[in-house]
Amino acid sequence: MPRPLDVVWSDPENERPGKPLIVLLHGYGSSPERILAAARGLPTEFTLAAPRGPLDVGGDHGWFLLDFFLASDFAEVVETTTAVQAWVDTVRANHPSVALLGFSQGMALASTLVRLTPHAYAAVVGLSGYVLENELLALTENFPEPPAFFWGRDVEDPVINADAVASTSVWLDEHTRLTARTYPGMGHRIGSREISDVAVFLRHYLRAPRV
Repeated sequence: MPRPLDVVWSDPENERPGKPLIVLLHGYGSSPERILAAARGLPTEFTLAAPRGPLDVGGDHGWFLLDFFLASDFAEVVETTTAVQAWVDTVRANHPSVALLGFSQGMALASTLVRLTPHAYAAVVGLSGYVLENELLALTENFPEPPAFFWGRDVEDPVINADAVASTSVWLDEHTRLTARTYPGMGHRIGSREISDVAVFLRHYLRAPRV
């Protein structure tokens, strides 16, 4: 049985029910606290929840081990994805909708979650990241309709290699209702202008009431 996830929330427990839930998935060698801080520009009409990756990365955290070429062990990917999905299932009844926002390796996890359980998410946001290339994952893909997907990045991002960007672009074009935006000079991080665009995207697809 997967170990329960440690989750950092934007709201106290009594203020979460009834609000759309955005699950924030941090990058490799990062933490829930950092991605939560980077996403604070999102409207307070959403509740934000940031699970902590189970992999120790020099005192920080990741979701699964990866090499220089962003390759990962598929069994480890499935184990982690299953654990995150199991946690989402324990809280989804409190929220009218659930969306994913993944940064860097977190985008790989977010896209894997929606590939395995497309009915579970109203929208997906991937920032400065990539989609896993895997034949077994490709065999499981059966989208009832293409998921809404926001992809934000800097074209000069020094971390995500060109092959990963190219394969990600192809997959997103083929499988999602894609909104793609680029942010020159942002580098490998989450930018404030990017978060403003993400807020517009999420408000559209989650149709949350403004407060």
